[in-house]
Amino acid sequence: MLVAIEELDHETLQREGDNLHYDMYVSLPDAVLGTSKEIDTVTGKVRIKVEAGVQSGKILRLRGKGIPSINGYGKGDLLVHVNVWTPKTLNKEQKEFFESMREDEHFSPKPESTDKSFFEKVKDMFS
Repeated sequence: MLVAIEELDHETLQREGDNLHYDMYVSLPDAVLGTSKEIDTVTGKVRIKVEAGVQSGKILRLRGKGIPSINGYGKGDLLVHVNVWTPKTLNKEQKEFFESMREDEHFSPKPESTDKSFFEKVKDMFS
């Protein structure tokens, strides 16, 4: 008897060893104000809190929500990659609002020492 196993890609989860990666998109207002989102995991849905002021590129780690280890010692993690969705078009009022915020100090980028660059995040993933 011959058994053929075909591995299919998951619609929203990407596997890397025992860890899973999930791209989560949040709107600009949700990124500014904070929100909670329901996402799929291999064991079902889970609600995740997104803090106010979250930055695009932030990675949220859900420990033990990945794939069970082959050697039987625990599970991998689910790494949720936050992507802030910027609108491509605005109506007149929305455009006026953002134009008025252009010079506001709260909208100026001010990376903190704890904010890692893209290259630092990639380096951390491989170390």
